[in-house]
Amino acid sequence: MSKKTNKFSATDFGSETEAPKENNFYFGKDNFRWMLIGIACIVAGFLLMMGPDANTVDGKFNPEVWNDDIFSIRRIRIAPLLIVIGFGIEVYAILKRK
Repeated sequence: MSKKTNKFSATDFGSETEAPKENNFYFGKDNFRWMLIGIACIVAGFLLMMGPDANTVDGKFNPEVWNDDIFSIRRIRIAPLLIVIGFGIEVYAILKRK
């Protein structure tokens, strides 16, 4: 049996040039752009949901009056749809590759 020997000399080390460091960060500019669009949709949806509650008329609480504005299309359909779309955009932004 022969014995293996690893012989190294000083010229073997340091002769390689350093490889350029590649960016290992998963998100790129497009990901952040889509995230901002998703956040804007979510915020817009929550802002569209805001308004007086069922017993508020002209900014004052009155338990004798019923305010039907809580059932408006804007607060019941459009705002939640915009929020769900915003969350969908966020999922897309996270899963999108560079």
